[in-house]
Amino acid sequence: MRAVLARESGGPEVLEWTEAEDPRPGPGELLVRVHAAGVNYIDTYRRSGVYPMPFPHVPGVEGSGEVLEVGDGAPFAVGERVAWFSARGSYAELAVVPAAEALRVPAGVDLDTAAALPLQGLTAHYLVRSTFPVEAGTTILLTAGAGGVGQLVIQLAKARGATVITTVGSARKASLARDAGADHVLVTEGMDLPEDLPAAVRALAPRGVDVSFDGVGRDTFDATLACLRPRGMQVLFGGASGQVPPFDLQRLNALGSLYVTRPSLGHYVADRAELDWRADELFGMLRTGALRVRISLREGLAAARSAHEALEGRATTGKVILTA
Repeated sequence: MRAVLARESGGPEVLEWTEAEDPRPGPGELLVRVHAAGVNYIDTYRRSGVYPMPFPHVPGVEGSGEVLEVGDGAPFAVGERVAWFSARGSYAELAVVPAAEALRVPAGVDLDTAAALPLQGLTAHYLVRSTFPVEAGTTILLTAGAGGVGQLVIQLAKARGATVITTVGSARKASLARDAGADHVLVTEGMDLPEDLPAAVRALAPRGVDVSFDGVGRDTFDATLACLRPRGMQVLFGGASGQVPPFDLQRLNALGSLYVTRPSLGHYVADRAELDWRADELFGMLRTGALRVRISLREGLAAARSAHEALEGRATTGKVILTA
């Protein structure tokens, strides 16, 4: 097969489209012909060395495709369409996917959309349904509402009756957040974030918001923390601008007995029943049209380098996928 290989840690230039050995499935695993792979920040963290990884390695953890071979004990059949969110080596023509993490793609959902949904969709679902259970009357603040996770969080939160305040980095991205259903869109370009963002948010929610979902990290953390009501929750679920440095926990006391959490998807799909619950809700909303996945960039696997450059340069406004 051919695959994308990261031979060493570094920038997007370390990604190489090359021949690689065909993988083989073991017990409880599926060999899948990859239709498309999702491109995510975790891929860039592993490629750059922020998250330790052995080198060389084939990046990618998310995708969709058709089952070619079934390992012993895997409850799937050859020919089934599946998607996944945590199978290393997905930037390739063939991938081995743990059956325990494979999602059956229902009829009516195309494989491009199926590749774009799992990681960002499951993330949005656990944020809104579990980390801070959003309901009618909840007011949320969300960073990067024009991004892939952001657009899904907006839709899921609005479906549950919340008021959504979101930030976007530029005026050209504002319409995307509005189209997803955001009630208020704040353009942060040119803002002095620590001062201007809390003032803008409290003009809309004078007491502060119930929860802040912050996936940008270092550049926005202090500003979004200051937007919370007393006993509100700061949910730091990503670091698109870099990692948040350590801070004094007494700040949480001074700002109103606040809560801070740093969740990750693996802890919110703790067993098959929880994974199926989340996936079934997401696929069900897709099929009824209650949820839309916007693919903003679709490239071939050989163009992985340019896809990483676009993602890290914040040039994307939805999901990025690489097609096999």
